[in-house]
Amino acid sequence: MRETGTTGDEPVMLAQVQSRGRGRAALTLLGPAFVASVAYIDPGNFATNFAAGAEHGYQLVWVIVMANAMAMVVQYLTSKTGLSTGRSLPELCRQRYGRRINGVLWMQAEVVAMATDLAEFVGAALGLNLVFGVPLLPAGLITAVVAFAILALQQRSYRRFELAIIALLMLVGAGFLYVFIASGGQNYVQLAAGLVPRLDGGNTLSLTVGIIGATVMPHVVYLHSALQTNRIGTADRRERRVLLRYNKWDCIIGLGLAGLVNLAMLCIAAALFHTPGLTGVSDLESIHSHLGVLLGGGAALAFGVALIASGLSSSSVGTYAGQVVMAGFMNWQIPLFLRRGLTMLPALLVLGLSGDTTQALIYSQIVLSFGIPFALLPLLLITRDPRVMTDMVNRRITTAVMAAITVVISGLNLYLVYSTLIDLV
Repeated sequence: MRETGTTGDEPVMLAQVQSRGRGRAALTLLGPAFVASVAYIDPGNFATNFAAGAEHGYQLVWVIVMANAMAMVVQYLTSKTGLSTGRSLPELCRQRYGRRINGVLWMQAEVVAMATDLAEFVGAALGLNLVFGVPLLPAGLITAVVAFAILALQQRSYRRFELAIIALLMLVGAGFLYVFIASGGQNYVQLAAGLVPRLDGGNTLSLTVGIIGATVMPHVVYLHSALQTNRIGTADRRERRVLLRYNKWDCIIGLGLAGLVNLAMLCIAAALFHTPGLTGVSDLESIHSHLGVLLGGGAALAFGVALIASGLSSSSVGTYAGQVVMAGFMNWQIPLFLRRGLTMLPALLVLGLSGDTTQALIYSQIVLSFGIPFALLPLLLITRDPRVMTDMVNRRITTAVMAAITVVISGLNLYLVYSTLIDLV
């Protein structure tokens, strides 16, 4: 696999794509953000969103909306970076910063990759266990095999890989649409009230950080920049601006759909489980069984299938992101099977020990949130630099918004550390 490219394909020129007609051209140009959006509805989102809805009702709706809005900005900028420079964000960091800084960035990215794999493998394995009764450890191994198979499509054609991921994304969305409709009884007044930001103590702060960590994913910030390289070629500046416009809509539509799925998760939990005796229903096994009792076997099956599709698709995307990170920061080409084995080890340990898998998912999302600033700060510095971005450099207002996003996420993380230390004392 080439370091800068996302596939072995030669890039198709934009003029060729546009010659197919406006509708077909639009469908062809959309795709990278949909691949990135899979990471925004991975099994970690299931855990944090259902826990938030069950324990606090609609109170944390604002967190999901805010996290998704920030995700759109972040993913648009990282994809613009790949489009403008033809290089991934980790590659640009390697060129811009010294070896020590890149070593730190790489090591924290590896920790993030392990936390990501934990959420993906545990989620897919749980889904296979709930739907088919497969024991957790064998289910985790099955997940690894399927993830490799999906990723193999990318080696043959970026479009085959994108379409496979989009199909799994649609399966997740269809599953939650069914459960949302079946749940009924949504309190839209409380849902609207949940748009007002507030934290009422308890574990609302940790859930807030977890939701953000499960939404603005560090590894997919790196990946999305690589997805744009060597994909669609342009002949001049005008064509680059056209491609950038399609790229913006790709982010709005793809990440917007992921945001709706996340919101549906919280609303389902708030409608069904935020009642006396059920507020503690936050682990995925209990959610599955209670959905079967409250709504019938169809809802439980839809939840289980959505969990499987989420885990399998996000595992494949996580594998790809690992390649981009290692090749970009350190210029190392380690065999994919070895790299995957190292990052999947914590997940297999959790599955083998049969611990509290849902709690492990929530903790993994908090770890992911702590990795976000290490991805966002280089992105901010690079996208505001006209020497790197040329005509696609950020406007001042865009840089200000990106800086605010970085400060908000970093501030939440620091406050969580402070609160945790105070509780320990």
